[in-house]
Amino acid sequence: MRHLYSGKIRDLYEDDNGDLLLVASDRVSVYDVVLPTPVPDKGKLLTQLSLWWFGQLADVVPNHVISATDVPPQWNGRAVRCERLDMVRVECIARGYLTGLGLKEYEKDGTVSGLRLGPGLVEASRLPEPIFTPTTKADEGHDEFITFDDVVGVYGADTSAKLRELTLEIYRRGAELALKRGIIIADTKVEFGIDGDGRLVLADEVLTPDSSRFWLADEWQPGQRQKSMDKQFVRDWANTVTGWDHTYPGPEIPPEIVAQTRARYVDAYEQLTGNRWRT
Repeated sequence: MRHLYSGKIRDLYEDDNGDLLLVASDRVSVYDVVLPTPVPDKGKLLTQLSLWWFGQLADVVPNHVISATDVPPQWNGRAVRCERLDMVRVECIARGYLTGLGLKEYEKDGTVSGLRLGPGLVEASRLPEPIFTPTTKADEGHDEFITFDDVVGVYGADTSAKLRELTLEIYRRGAELALKRGIIIADTKVEFGIDGDGRLVLADEVLTPDSSRFWLADEWQPGQRQKSMDKQFVRDWANTVTGWDHTYPGPEIPPEIVAQTRARYVDAYEQLTGNRWRT
């Protein structure tokens, strides 16, 4: 195997045949900094939940998976053999509820990614309809909000419209299914690549606790922070407990926070898929 690239969570390899293998680690990244403490099984949980969602969304968009079983044994459960793609350099984000950076942008000028929203929205407000709020895809530093017209300027009108359409349909389909199983998907980020035939292909991960905000539906109350079943739990700990300033190096995660984080990821996997988690 030849190592090609390491992201915050995933590592990319190439084998002797030129196939790509995407391997999800147990690393945790918050505020664009990888923390020094891993969460056991996190890479497997992300991979297995993404594979389940890829199956649910197969009629919406093709995905990059060639095989989830034809991988080296040391990476069983956490790796996929995947298609080589020209990755789209835009973070495609769909929001059905207002929170996080979207809420901050709204509070500043009433818009998110150039889309004007109505007055009176608060933390965790449900939006009248899901919105497409793309951001830059920064190799260093933080992603920044961009408008749909900015995307058109890079990828043209047709491809940009398709990116928006697919992102919103993935969110709608996922949010509808999740709500039936007691989970609100507040927002999500998806990544696309372009294959050799010029098709947009869903890549990386999809609708996981790392790429989405998951809330318990029966506890949802607008106007306050929601109980999260995702990476927000670690962000909140980092903000309220450590006094960390969001620069490298990040703080060590205490064992009890590691255990609670893992439990949230397992609960999300089991509640969404209906399958019991087995390591």
